[in-house]
Amino acid sequence: MTAIICGAMGHSRDEKAKSHDRIVEIASERIREEGIDGPGVAGVMKAAGLTHGGFYKHFESREELIDEATEHAFQDVRHHMAAATEGASDPLAAFVDGYLSTEHRDGVESSCGVVALGTDAPRASARVRAAYTDQVRYYLAELERLIGGPDADTGTRKQAVVTLSTLVGSLLVARAVDDPALSDELLRDVRVTLRSRAPGPDGR
Repeated sequence: MTAIICGAMGHSRDEKAKSHDRIVEIASERIREEGIDGPGVAGVMKAAGLTHGGFYKHFESREELIDEATEHAFQDVRHHMAAATEGASDPLAAFVDGYLSTEHRDGVESSCGVVALGTDAPRASARVRAAYTDQVRYYLAELERLIGGPDADTGTRKQAVVTLSTLVGSLLVARAVDDPALSDELLRDVRVTLRSRAPGPDGR
């Protein structure tokens, strides 16, 4: 009997954890689509297939959900970056191509949170701002590594700062304009320019 009870409790915990993760994932997609103020608790819970009343079994407040969803958004992007660069003969070019692709531009719900949450972060909670700052630092460290390899120096850091700013700014503008041809042009020309600066396989 004890084993049955323990098994049921373990199943219940597993189900709760799965529900929690599903809520966070949906909220993470929605804040990238709608901004931090966009998704409501009722809508997120309905999309997760759960009741509104069950929300407080997982979170103390909507702000706690937004904080966790923001952190999830940045972790999600890190996985995408690792997948894009792993095994590539030119990792920096591979990252640039993926970041400035039409798929990344159009797939807002799974896109870079640095762009999607850029206007919201300054007014958000301390936890959201810390997560945003950590993601910027992560990007810069990764770009330094991709640009300079083991011989990264002060100049490499500056290149990483300029590259990140160029990536984020061009994606933001490409999403904002209402002319598809202009949007494609922005992505293409910035992509070509940044790729031309990428070091070769030998680091030069």
